[in-house]
Amino acid sequence: MAMMTTVKSSRSRPAQTSGVLSSSAILSAEEAIQLSDKLQIFKASGFDPEKFVQSKCPTMSEKEIKHLCFYLQDLKKASAEEMRRNVYANYSSFIRTSKEISDLEGELLSIRNLLSTQVSVIHALADGVHIDSLSSSSKDSKKNISTIEDKEQSDVEKWAAEYPDILDVLLAERRVDEALDAFDEGETAVAEAKVKKTLAIEVISRLQACITSRRQKLSDQLAEAACQSSTCGVELRAAAASLKRLGDGHRGHKLILNAHHQKLQYNMQTIHPTTTTYGGAYTAALSQQVFSAIAQALDDSLDVFGDGSIYTSELVIWATKQTEDFACLVKRHALASSAAAGGLRAAAECVQISIRHCSLLEVRGLALSSVLMKLFRPSIEQALDANLKRIEQSTAALAAADDWSLTYPQVGARSSIRFTTSVSSSTLSQPKLSSSAYRFYSMVQDFLEDVGPLLSMQLGSSALEGLLKVFGSYVKLLQNALPSSVEHEALSANKLVRMAETEEQHLALLANASALAEDFLPRAAMKLTSSSSNQASKDDPRKKSSDRQNKVPEHREWKKKLQQAVDGLKESFCRKHALDLIFTVDGDCNLTAQVYLTMDSTGHEPEWCPSLMFQELFSKLNRMVGMAVDMFVGRERFATLLLMRLTEAVMLWLHNDQSFWDDIENSSNPLGAFGLQQFYLDMQFVLHFTSHGRYLSRTLRRIIAEIIERAINAFAASGLDLNSVLPEDDWFVQISKESVERLSGRTSNIDDTDTNSPHGSS
Repeated sequence: MAMMTTVKSSRSRPAQTSGVLSSSAILSAEEAIQLSDKLQIFKASGFDPEKFVQSKCPTMSEKEIKHLCFYLQDLKKASAEEMRRNVYANYSSFIRTSKEISDLEGELLSIRNLLSTQVSVIHALADGVHIDSLSSSSKDSKKNISTIEDKEQSDVEKWAAEYPDILDVLLAERRVDEALDAFDEGETAVAEAKVKKTLAIEVISRLQACITSRRQKLSDQLAEAACQSSTCGVELRAAAASLKRLGDGHRGHKLILNAHHQKLQYNMQTIHPTTTTYGGAYTAALSQQVFSAIAQALDDSLDVFGDGSIYTSELVIWATKQTEDFACLVKRHALASSAAAGGLRAAAECVQISIRHCSLLEVRGLALSSVLMKLFRPSIEQALDANLKRIEQSTAALAAADDWSLTYPQVGARSSIRFTTSVSSSTLSQPKLSSSAYRFYSMVQDFLEDVGPLLSMQLGSSALEGLLKVFGSYVKLLQNALPSSVEHEALSANKLVRMAETEEQHLALLANASALAEDFLPRAAMKLTSSSSNQASKDDPRKKSSDRQNKVPEHREWKKKLQQAVDGLKESFCRKHALDLIFTVDGDCNLTAQVYLTMDSTGHEPEWCPSLMFQELFSKLNRMVGMAVDMFVGRERFATLLLMRLTEAVMLWLHNDQSFWDDIENSSNPLGAFGLQQFYLDMQFVLHFTSHGRYLSRTLRRIIAEIIERAINAFAASGLDLNSVLPEDDWFVQISKESVERLSGRTSNIDDTDTNSPHGSS
């Protein structure tokens, strides 16, 4: 009764006047009515602001509209003032009511405890009186045994009646460990009561429902406490562990993940891309926060649920989601601008920073690097393409100003090539390049250095293919630099390039292409592939040998493609110089059938020497040999093949010139003895100087043999004796040798009588 009196007195307290508002802040009745009338139209449920304004504006002047605006602003201020006053006017009542409710809850809890105690006392008194009444009668022993059994049953029932109140008290006082023990105790008691049948089925059902509902209530309390921003890590793990004991481990694990997610979001609010000087700083700050949060969530999960728990997959999914969100932020604020501008080095730095932070989780069994690589790859490929395009554009600009003079690299220059050998000891053994080729290779080296750290993203093949394309564009520029080339005429409108005028400059174009394709680019690419193998061997040493075996064929195939690009330039070079030998500036042919058909018409033996076109061919090749010695250092085979291909181009033209052979094989004007000897001498002259110059190929020998056979067949068709016309081969060789010495500027001591006439030599 005293408790009830207390409750009644607390609820019937007189209302206290609030001190929040002063007397001046209270509206008078008249002002309140006026303000209410003004705001009445806005209080209607169907009020439409647009219709209200439209109804006022069409018939109003500009001055009236301004007056309406001021009027609405005054109403807005008045409305805000009224709201503020209403809040302050009711604030004290709200505080007072809340306090009374809190006091009432405490008093109700005290009443419940008192009632529980009274029930216990009443049961104890009733049991004592019953035992005393039964012990006074000792007529038979069966009644005593029945009394003992009734006492035991009363203890269980008493516990069953008190158990819900005990749980409520423990939950109200937030005694979590004791509540968990009480749940375990209750479940054990219920199980025993089911087996021993010491409690009625209805009582057991009520106890089970009580335990279930109280468990849910405790679970909600723990979840609510764990969601608070002020909850520390120890409290979070304790709450999750308690939920695990309650059988709600999934909720506990989710609470851990949500708590770390909220903390991560709060910490990320202080990281802004505009506050950093470049993308690397933003990426470092962001990745540290993200992967630290993932690591802490992983530690908390392992501490509470252990390794290999059923919630591991849920943790992996959550960590993957956080990593994807992180990658999106980095792409948006750091990689996007770098990739668009071709800043491969800046983009690679962002990726490296992210991978380094992410790899720290791998020692704990959580590998997320593949997720980052998959998401970063499109941006890196964009940066890769933009960088290659920048190299291509820069090279085109350099080629427009290149004078095609070959020099050795400048020691100490920024754009110089980084050779492995010392310049002082082996400068003369190193290839020489023009300025555009040096700069091209310097940019390629920088590009490969930037790509090196990204080999884990399997970008090595893409980088090599991109370099192959860029090198092909540079070779096209070199082709355009050849005068009168078809490629130059077709593309000169799109790409400007400085023309190579002299033969030395023409060879310089080939020297640039061959040196890059055979030496510089393969050497740089080999470093790239070796870096990839080293990275793979760090991950798995067993892969080192297999990667090397796989990379070497790939590198060999790539080098072959580089050489194929150079072959196009070589063909253009040979075609240009072959046409220069065969045709004059006016388009006339330097070698026609009439040269040989008119030799017998003079009636006297000619002065034997090779035809003028073949002398020019030898002189051109001889000049190019002298230039190639200095230009193609270490690549003499390339120079030899070039001269071989040029000679083949000239002789192949003669072999396929149908108008020439139509005149030779014309029966009305047959080839005479002097003409056949001159033709045979020209062919032997070509065989002689190409053989001594070591650029006589089997293809060239076959072409010349077919040409000679066709000429002999044309002569034999006239009915003349071939054996009486053609002298021994030594005579032709001797004439060819003298011509070579004369054209080379060397003197000859050969007797003229032995060489002037083929008949004299025989």
